[in-house]
Amino acid sequence: MMHGALTGGLPNLLKVFPQGCFSFTHIIQGQRGRTMVVTHTIPYISTGVLSHSESDEIEFSPLVTTSDDSALRFPIQRTTCEEEDMSDGESEGLLQKSKLQAIQRKLLWKLGLSFFLFGVITNVLFVIVLSAAQDLLPPSTPKGIITFCNITPVLLVKFGWPYLLKGRIRYTQRLLACCMLSFFGMIIVATSERLLIRLIGVSFAAFASGLNELTFLQLSTTYTSPLVGGHSVMYFASGTGAAGLVGAMLWWELRNLGVRVGVGLSSVLPFIIPLTYFFLLPPSSAFPHSSPSSPYEDYTSSPLESTLTLDSDAKSYVEDLGIRNRSGVSLTLSDKWRIMKSSIVKYMLPAFGVYLFEYTINQGVAPTLIYPVPTPEEHPILSIFINSIRDYYPLWQLVYQIPVFFSRSSISFGIPPLPSRLLPLPAIIQCLLFVILTFESAVGIYNESASAASIVTVFLLITIEGICGGLAYVNVFYHINQERPNPLSMHDPERAAQEKEFKIGSIGFADSLGILFASLLAVPTELKLCKVQINRGKMFCKSL
Repeated sequence: MMHGALTGGLPNLLKVFPQGCFSFTHIIQGQRGRTMVVTHTIPYISTGVLSHSESDEIEFSPLVTTSDDSALRFPIQRTTCEEEDMSDGESEGLLQKSKLQAIQRKLLWKLGLSFFLFGVITNVLFVIVLSAAQDLLPPSTPKGIITFCNITPVLLVKFGWPYLLKGRIRYTQRLLACCMLSFFGMIIVATSERLLIRLIGVSFAAFASGLNELTFLQLSTTYTSPLVGGHSVMYFASGTGAAGLVGAMLWWELRNLGVRVGVGLSSVLPFIIPLTYFFLLPPSSAFPHSSPSSPYEDYTSSPLESTLTLDSDAKSYVEDLGIRNRSGVSLTLSDKWRIMKSSIVKYMLPAFGVYLFEYTINQGVAPTLIYPVPTPEEHPILSIFINSIRDYYPLWQLVYQIPVFFSRSSISFGIPPLPSRLLPLPAIIQCLLFVILTFESAVGIYNESASAASIVTVFLLITIEGICGGLAYVNVFYHINQERPNPLSMHDPERAAQEKEFKIGSIGFADSLGILFASLLAVPTELKLCKVQINRGKMFCKSL
């Protein structure tokens, strides 16, 4: 802090330098009446104020409060100053820090975008096939068979790969194989007219989708910093949520082109994954790894609000990678059972419950939530979206996917994750929604003439369903990614890495098992609800 008497009330000269300094000239009265003209050059780092008061004392410091509110503000940039008041060491250090922070922000942005695109493409074909169920199947075929063919290969992947695979994961080979399998699966769906062949094509694409999801969740664990690993999981979850929205809306537009053209156009989407992997995704060695005392469990803020700096940890991480590559460690089945056993109640049961009720609603109950087509005169807004009774099913899928996107993106939007003890809550709410929507389909909450009220009520209930489903997904995988490594494995980077890869990969088995059970329940549920509606004189589901 500098003090001095100021003649004239303001500095004689104030100059703002683009290099990050300001200079001024003023007159200081010293002892014995001597005066001195002094020019000062002051480096700045953050927003500051040059101020003066009635007593003509001048102070130079950031954000000074003045007695008379007289202040001269100047723009401050985070930069360095080349003036001699700042030492060469300070200038060089500040410049280096600024460059490193800029590099890290760019790397985080590329990492988030890469995993977002991975999430979108991984799930978008799955959603397109589900949304196109009415167009792919004959009218008399239950829509749940599409879910069954979609989820059975995924279940085999998520059960087989983590438990049977030994050693390191070959990410490049996996992703290229999945890309080609997805492409050929969708081409088979688009070009074949036979139901059985189409279902085989659906199974090929689903197999690739399941293996992609497993691979990218495991890939996120290679970024050993909890901040960076959490960042990748958050944006992957956000991408999978966006896939639901993109897939439902895409099929809403493509369905008018027919199955051959619409599904054929969507078959090129998987090629985005290898392009992103090779040309956009930053390598894990570009980020520092966490120290043993890193707050895995305490981190809740958005990664973009924090600043990463490269330090000696980055070098240590590269060395750890070298140890991994030279190691021949491989988890045994007993090791994997020990890891999985600790996750059954905490993570697997909540994920299983959410997807069991969610997909039973979407594939078993939603196809029977059909009402009279609203007329423009009585319902001008509803009539924009519903022009025939066949529009209800894809509309419910779209209504479901919108909140899924926002809820799966909740942590990346800066909303704190659910506490671990609340992870079962979305499954409980989904169960209640299943009961209410089943009652609406079979009996009706309102009388037959109040179709608009029924449509609005179903709209709200399916919105809540999407919110719960999205929250369950992102929070389960986020909490797994942020868990501390096993203390017994901390001395062995290869073992610790393989344990984390296996743990996050094994959880996917639970949600896929829930979807498989839902597909088995959805077929008799849809048939039974349709029969109940016909018995009470509501014939819409029979005319589909």
